[in-house]
Amino acid sequence: MEDSIRKEGGFEYVEQGDGPTLILLHGLFGALSNFEDVLNHFSKRFKVIIPLMPIYTLPVINTNVKNLMKFVSEFIEFKGFNQVHLLGNSLGGHVALVYTAKHPEKVKTLTLTGSSGLYENAMGGSFPKRGNKEFIRSKVEVTFYDPKHATEELVDECFSIVNDKGKVVRVLSLAKSAIRHNVSKDLPHMDVPVCLIWGKNDTITPPEVAEEFHELLPQSDLFWIDECGHAAMMEQPEQFNTILSDWFDKNLD
Repeated sequence: MEDSIRKEGGFEYVEQGDGPTLILLHGLFGALSNFEDVLNHFSKRFKVIIPLMPIYTLPVINTNVKNLMKFVSEFIEFKGFNQVHLLGNSLGGHVALVYTAKHPEKVKTLTLTGSSGLYENAMGGSFPKRGNKEFIRSKVEVTFYDPKHATEELVDECFSIVNDKGKVVRVLSLAKSAIRHNVSKDLPHMDVPVCLIWGKNDTITPPEVAEEFHELLPQSDLFWIDECGHAAMMEQPEQFNTILSDWFDKNLD
């Protein structure tokens, strides 16, 4: 997927397919590859776009949820999209929520999976220790129900991040910003169709978070995936894609 990254207007992104625009937003430790199965499945009916979020390139003082939302807003304006479908995982879901609150006229539908914005237990309750790869492996495994999904590639990527001082400072800044930027008061006013797809075994944004989102969002549907953690689109891609496809069938004109 890295080979197909487009670079224009100061943005880096992957784009595939044709049709209505579906934008996928990755999380704090996420990457474009997290959405590979979603991209391949939905690019048959949507123009699917995955922007590379500037998590590690914003000035530290500006590394927060609000400025990630601003980045998404500027990207959508740059591409000239009138309305989009947004899908966000973890921090990406949080950013999608803040964007929807500010630009409701731009959002056709919203899909959240393991989204922050209400509560999250980041990295299993403690920040990874620098230099201790096995500790980091254990924290990456917390993301999934089945630890086999914590591949060596994912562990190496996380290990690299937490051993880069500049990246660590930004990760901590974003984590603190996500806690401060609670969206509960905005949710009842988000009158757009929302699909909530949640792993029953998510320990980072546990099931009660999904239930609170469902209660507060006026047009939400909640779907559970068993034997699944925080990244449903990675751990159970077939179920995830089927649920979302069926939901789109019922909610798109």
